[in-house]
Amino acid sequence: MNETVSVVVPIYKVENYLSRCIESIVKQTYKNLEIILVNDGSPDNCGMMAEQYAKEDSRIKVLHKENGGLSDARNYGMSHVTGDFTIFVDSDDWLDEKLIERLMAIGNKFQADVVQAAFYYAYDDYLLFDSKLYPKEKHPIIYHNKELMKQLVMNERVKNFAWGKLYKTKLIKDIPFKKGVLFEDVFWAHLIMQQVNTFVLMNEPLYYYYQREDSIVANYSSRNLDIIKGLLERHDFIENHYRDLSDQSYKMIVKTQLIHYNLLLRNREKDYEGSYRKEIEFYLKTNYSKLIRAVEQEKLLKRQLKLFRIHPYFNILLLIILKVLRKINVINQPKRLERIELKK
Repeated sequence: MNETVSVVVPIYKVENYLSRCIESIVKQTYKNLEIILVNDGSPDNCGMMAEQYAKEDSRIKVLHKENGGLSDARNYGMSHVTGDFTIFVDSDDWLDEKLIERLMAIGNKFQADVVQAAFYYAYDDYLLFDSKLYPKEKHPIIYHNKELMKQLVMNERVKNFAWGKLYKTKLIKDIPFKKGVLFEDVFWAHLIMQQVNTFVLMNEPLYYYYQREDSIVANYSSRNLDIIKGLLERHDFIENHYRDLSDQSYKMIVKTQLIHYNLLLRNREKDYEGSYRKEIEFYLKTNYSKLIRAVEQEKLLKRQLKLFRIHPYFNILLLIILKVLRKINVINQPKRLERIELKK
C-alpha cells in the first residue's frame, strides 16, 4: 500500500490534549501520511505546539487562519489535501496506532469508498464501548448505497460523525462542511454517502472519542438546536432521493425534538420566553399525522408523541415514571455500555 493518507486535524483551544492527539497520529504504523494541522486562530499555545511538531516530522504541515469554527477549519484543511485518502481527527481525540493501517487494509480488500472504525467513548479514567452495536469478534460489515443511507439515518452503527472514517479524497474534495453551525456533520454526511457504492464498517474500536466536560455538547445552549435544523434539512434530501426512508428520518426527528424540548425545559434560562420550545411543539403537533404513522412500530416513542400532543409535560411525566420503575427493578434497565478501566 503506497497510497498517501491525508489526516486533517482542526485545532482550537486544546493545548491540554493536543500532544496526545498528534503523537497518536505520527506513531501510526501506516507511515505514508500527510498530516495537516489547522490552527483555527487558537488563542492558547496550540499554534506553537503544532509548529514544534512540524519541525520534528516532515510529514506535518501547519496552517494558520483566523478563527472560523470547526467547519471552516476542516474546509481550509481540505483545500490543502493531496492524499489519495482522507481522515478527519478531532484535536482532543486520539487514535490506536494501527487505525490507519487497518482502515487502509480493509478499504483495499473490499474496494471501499469509505471505511468506518468502531470507537470508544473515552474519559480520563475509563472507556465505554458499545459491544452490542460493534461485536468485536464479527467480521467487517459491507453496506451498499441504499442500505448505507438507511443505516446513516438510523445513526446507530453508521454514525453521522465525519471523524473515524477513511474516505477516498475524490469523494469529499468538493463537498464542504456547512459553516456557522454546530453538529455540522449532520448537514454533510448524507451528501457524501449518496455517492458511496461500497461502505465497510469495522467492529474494531480503534478511535478514542474524548468526552470533555467543557465541550460544546456538554454545555447546552440554543445553538445545540442546530442538530434539529440539520435533521430537517436532511429530511428534505431524503424525501427527494430516498423516499422510502422518510419514516425512518421522521423517527429520528421526533426522538431528537423530544429530547431537546426536555433539555430546554431543564435549561429555562436559555429559553426564557419559551420560543424554542414553542417551535418544537408547533412542528410536532402540525405534522402529527405523518409522525405518528412513522413511529407506529416504536411503542415507547409512539406513546411519548401521543402524550406530548395532549401536553408536553405528560411526556416528561412518563419518562419520570419509567426512570423510577427502572430504579426499583420493576422494568429492565436499558443495556449499558461496556466499561473498561484505564490503568493509571
